[in-house]
Amino acid sequence: MISERVSEILGWYRTDNPGTLTQLARLLMHGRLAGTGKLVMLPVDQGFEHGPARSFAKNPPAYDPRFHFELAVRSGCNAYAAPLGFIEAGAAEFAGQIPTILKLNNSDSLYSGTDPEPALTGSVRDALRLGCAAIGFTIYPGSAQRNSMYEQIRALTEEAKAAGLAVVIWSYPRGSGLTKEGETAVDVVAYGAHIACQLGAHIVKVKPPTAAIGLAAARKTYEEQKIPTGTLSDRVRHVVQSSFGGRRIVIFSGGEAKDSAAILEEIKEIQRGGGFGSIVGRNSFQRPMKEAIELLNAVQQIYAG
Repeated sequence: MISERVSEILGWYRTDNPGTLTQLARLLMHGRLAGTGKLVMLPVDQGFEHGPARSFAKNPPAYDPRFHFELAVRSGCNAYAAPLGFIEAGAAEFAGQIPTILKLNNSDSLYSGTDPEPALTGSVRDALRLGCAAIGFTIYPGSAQRNSMYEQIRALTEEAKAAGLAVVIWSYPRGSGLTKEGETAVDVVAYGAHIACQLGAHIVKVKPPTAAIGLAAARKTYEEQKIPTGTLSDRVRHVVQSSFGGRRIVIFSGGEAKDSAAILEEIKEIQRGGGFGSIVGRNSFQRPMKEAIELLNAVQQIYAG
């Protein structure tokens, strides 16, 4: 049975068809946080993005795509997200055990430029063939190539929703329009989350925002309106508010590699700020299976209250 909280959340997406609502419910009603309206997901696109050694050498079993399926299942995550190859490598063996999200675009680090533009590496048809609950897509607001990404996800969102899939957008401001500090500034993260909502995302993934203000044009408003940004929970609350008044699901990335205490303290702040959950990648899969499960369970316990 769908919980009251999940029913409330599904009500925010009344224009979607029953198939898409079913997939959203599938994500929200799976795992240790089922029915709470909170999500903890395992994302493993780092092999494509950063290379296999940088991603998996700390924990060699993670070179095998099946390790990640098993970790997501055994830890009770809501979902597992990855590019086409990793999903294909375990979709049959783990069919029905964990909702999956097919990441449809990816970048690699063999070429670096100031304005990133990920390549399309999967399709809605692939997601349907593999039994996925949703598609995933990264946009880089601030990149000179952002309009191409916006147009791509608009078309993919239309196709995915027509096919009854949910849409998850990774919104990571980055590019020549922003300084490095500005990429995670609270106003920029909130802006990026809002853009993802405007592009039709059901679930938005952003980085935890810092107290910096990245856009000079926004500073006056933040000061005049006395928008609280002093703590991470304040900033998370603002990002959630910027996402249609909290009527879109906003989850936060696990960020750079750090120790368990730092991870869990950050998660507590996200929870206090009303964040809908976390998507924890390298901070989990770079640990042995037992330690990774323990960490993800500790994260889930925080969100469970």
